[in-house]
Amino acid sequence: MIIQKQYKFYAAHRNETLQDKCSNLHGHRYGVKCHFEVERDGDISTLFGDFDAKVEPWLKEHYDHGMLINMHDPLYESLQRHMARTGETLRLNVFDGPTSVENLCHKLFTEITQMGFRLALLEVQETDTSVVSYTREDWVADNRYFGKQAADCRLADSALLANTSAAKQ
Repeated sequence: MIIQKQYKFYAAHRNETLQDKCSNLHGHRYGVKCHFEVERDGDISTLFGDFDAKVEPWLKEHYDHGMLINMHDPLYESLQRHMARTGETLRLNVFDGPTSVENLCHKLFTEITQMGFRLALLEVQETDTSVVSYTREDWVADNRYFGKQAADCRLADSALLANTSAAKQ
């Protein structure tokens, strides 16, 4: 059985890897539609409030009125220096890659799954006319992709450290 719940949050981001208007800092009112897989155990399967009690506070604390930012974006380093210099705390939700809606789907699917829920589908609406439907199969495939990508980065970092150590000797 599928139970569907909808959530919303506001967040700023930019995709610095694109050569268009999206490389500028801007914001969206994101819509998140979760399709939870549940099994009936008696009269009901799950209380709707069980989802809301975990998902809604998570989105409010980590996403709402914050900034989604790629840790490799030069702006991230500038924002960190600004916070260190001024003592101001900005709500930054850090990605290990561009803050595309596809990457947001992967991140949200992972976080909601880690809360103990089983998602069949996650839909993220970035604009009035643009929605990404992200399935469990997409998530599994992305986990393989990101796992390989992370392993490749670790290998590259190891090689760089070895070359740096060798150069110092």
